[in-house]
Amino acid sequence: MEMRTLEKLGIETSLLGFGCMRFPVTAEGKIDEIQAEKMMDAALAAGVNYIDTAYPYHGGESETFVGKVLEKYPRDSYYLATKLPCWNVNALEDVDRIFQEQLQKLRTDHVDFYLMHALNRESFRKMAGLGVVEKLEKMKAQGKIRYLGFSFHDGYEAFEEILCSRDWDFCQIQINYMDAQEQAGMKGCRLAEERGVPLVVMEPVKGGSLAAFAGDITEKFRAMDPEASTASFALRWVGSLPNVKVILSGMSSMEQVEDNLKTFTSFRPLSSEESRGIDEIVALIRSRVQNGCTGCGYCMPCPAGVDIPGNFRVWNTYHMYQNYNMVKGSWEKFQGEGKQAGKCVKCGKCEGLCPQKLHIRQDLEKVQEDMDRKEFVL
Repeated sequence: MEMRTLEKLGIETSLLGFGCMRFPVTAEGKIDEIQAEKMMDAALAAGVNYIDTAYPYHGGESETFVGKVLEKYPRDSYYLATKLPCWNVNALEDVDRIFQEQLQKLRTDHVDFYLMHALNRESFRKMAGLGVVEKLEKMKAQGKIRYLGFSFHDGYEAFEEILCSRDWDFCQIQINYMDAQEQAGMKGCRLAEERGVPLVVMEPVKGGSLAAFAGDITEKFRAMDPEASTASFALRWVGSLPNVKVILSGMSSMEQVEDNLKTFTSFRPLSSEESRGIDEIVALIRSRVQNGCTGCGYCMPCPAGVDIPGNFRVWNTYHMYQNYNMVKGSWEKFQGEGKQAGKCVKCGKCEGLCPQKLHIRQDLEKVQEDMDRKEFVL
């Protein structure tokens, strides 16, 4: 198993971290505990020593299940990460209450990596105003938390504000080869490295989107390595970045566990040729964008109730990845809420407000036609 040293903390973690957000589920929507336990056992046996869960995962059941599985292992044989749901914190008493609940679920007396969950500028400022950061620092001094960090979803400026607010033990960001300029992005990676803050990476395969492509893209990956899975290239891309110490993968099947173990037990950074190949693939995917909607929202609200930016986001994503399953949930949600493109009454109000001067009415027709046809179903 590929291991990485967190010099700041004086410890070593497996580069592959087991993300506990996407366990297999039963027909009733509950965690398939028999299968999920086998998956965790296989990963731990292969040397994975970083287990990541959170308060809301699987409807609040992930921590309980993870605690039950890990109880059979020596407590010093793994690092356990979980997160404070900041959206549920309105007073310092909430921190104590939630943390004690988490300890009980996880069947432990301490958490190794404790994160302020899904911070953005607004939630961080709220937490700072309540004194939550200082409260967590005291809990760390008491030994309840070993390492204090945060996970992040916002733009670079917010990331810089949060990262530079104190000397964090680590931080967790979303990055993959399609989102290198989104959220904290590569600029954030460099800032964390400059400040000596180790990185944990989430969404390296973009929620599974970088694991299943249409045939032409798949063939390009196979030309680089016919024995490697498409997902492995996304994981190796992230693992080739400096200062990345843990890559979280939310595995949903034993096949995914086995494929990831294959990638990380014989880990190879990307070669220069492979890096160029991925850059070409990214350019090809981006060339399939259907219109230049930026999601600014100036066209909203639509008198007919159409979510115009949402429809264009679905449409562009569908064509970029040529995979209907990637947008199925969003598209069907729009249908249920009466927000699909087909509801457009062609009043034209939106076009007069669009800074990009898009032909919105014409494009909405194309959206509905393309999504109804479902040409790309993988």
